Amino acid sequence: MMDAAALLNGHRLSGDARIYMQPAQFVERPHDLDGQVARIADTMLWFGGWQVRIRDGGSTVGETLVPVAMAPDWIGALPDGLAQQAQRQMQRVSAPRGALTMGNRTIRLGEPQIMGILNVTPDSFSDGGKHIDSAAAVAAGVQLSADGAAIVDVGGESTRPGAPVVWEGDEAQRVIPVVEGLARAGVAVSVDSRKAAVMEAALAAGAGMINDISALLYDDRAMGIAQQSDCPIVLMHAPSQKSNPHDNGDYRDVVADVFDWLQARVDAVEQAGIARSRLIVDPGIGFGKGLRENLLLLNALPLFHAIGCPLLVGASRKRLIGALDGEAPAEARLGGSIALHYHAAQAGAQIVRVHDVAPTRQAMRVWRGLRDTALTR
Repeated sequence: MMDAAALLNGHRLSGDARIYMQPAQFVERPHDLDGQVARIADTMLWFGGWQVRIRDGGSTVGETLVPVAMAPDWIGALPDGLAQQAQRQMQRVSAPRGALTMGNRTIRLGEPQIMGILNVTPDSFSDGGKHIDSAAAVAAGVQLSADGAAIVDVGGESTRPGAPVVWEGDEAQRVIPVVEGLARAGVAVSVDSRKAAVMEAALAAGAGMINDISALLYDDRAMGIAQQSDCPIVLMHAPSQKSNPHDNGDYRDVVADVFDWLQARVDAVEQAGIARSRLIVDPGIGFGKGLRENLLLLNALPLFHAIGCPLLVGASRKRLIGALDGEAPAEARLGGSIALHYHAAQAGAQIVRVHDVAPTRQAMRVWRGLRDTALTR
């Protein structure tokens, strides 16, 4: 471990200097380690160290690993501004997230929950055209729930690279009958939309969550709809909140850039009157990010707990899997999808968003069995 003074190495920090406190050194069994380990929210994961990085002027000043037991004294030696940032992030990592309330459904986040993807579009990258008929889409959503999805996420507009923008009336026509049918069947439904009119109609039809790839920035009315509701809201990072969410994917440091953006967006939404307890963050794997950038984000998932919101990870069938496996097509990416979402569970992600619910549920049960055994031996 490098002490704070040595880490700064005489660097004169500007007022914009930032610190990043990432949980590290995960431990299988926290018993008899009081004071030596910390817990990620109310998950089943404990860790013994903080991977600390300080940046200033867009560049990394220094990086070190600080044991949990020594962190208070180590942080106390930092300049006040950095120390306050570090303390706030540490508190947010450990703060309980509570449960999600979606209508009369309560979804607890002590273990990873599955969000099943139901695209009612003709052109989604993986399953476009499979669920155009509303009755068939409802049946497919009910099956996703039976297979183990705690939430079914219904979307009526493809956001793959190059996909055209769908008029909100057409999007609503695709989505609303499916949301109504699933809600009647007792399924917890999320609406995957960036358009206020679709959000509003879906909530009225029985949806209990908003999943917005633009983090309430695409549509000027979206914030108002979110304020008027009491549902959970997913804020996802994309490099653009305009028509093409994949534009402007130019990062100096993708992990810090995405973390800073999401942290600022959560703060802004909270300041607009929406409780932080209703917000979920998603780093936006595959949205305007190349292979290396996606992998860097996936390796840094524990950092995003420092925002203080549940973490959602969606890497199902995405291009990065094909890039790592001989350009495997979307329908041949099940193994990679399960591997990435198991990795997300190991990093404390509270929600994984997937196409293939049943095999992912099996993987999560194996994960839970391993954690139960570690914590009870």
